[in-house]
Amino acid sequence: MTEPVSVPSRTTDRLVAVATRALRNRHLMRAPIWIYRARLGFLLGPRVLMLEHVGRKSGARRYVVLEVVDHPEPDSYVVVSGFGTAAQWFRNIQAQPEVHLWVGRHGRRAATASVLPQDRAAATLQDYAARNARAWAKMKPAIENTLGATIDEADPALPIIELRLAHG
Repeated sequence: MTEPVSVPSRTTDRLVAVATRALRNRHLMRAPIWIYRARLGFLLGPRVLMLEHVGRKSGARRYVVLEVVDHPEPDSYVVVSGFGTAAQWFRNIQAQPEVHLWVGRHGRRAATASVLPQDRAAATLQDYAARNARAWAKMKPAIENTLGATIDEADPALPIIELRLAHG
């Protein structure tokens, strides 16, 4: 017996279009930064963090709120660059990996950013997709649309970044 083939519906297509527009809406994507600045980041839950990074050209502090896709150790958070290597925050952390994080009720904490090796990145994305199957099924097409490329969980082209808290 063959498996039924999933055909995108008009509703699914509309949802992908709306999600893609939302991801590209600068004001909407920056709204959570104001929540963190008001010291209300805990309202967003433990699956979200705010990353402070330094502009590679301007030297100015920059902020982005990201979903935590893994928290393998108490001092480690893993995030994904949904816009790939073109994301400004990703390019900034490559130039200056010393960053600061806000997570939940925790205030500003020093951390170091590093891109995961391909094998760990693939395992992390596969695990995330399995743990969050419904959310991933809805967001993956929007991310692919925004990225302009297909995402293969076994060999992700998306940069996956570990943010390790500094001790002391």
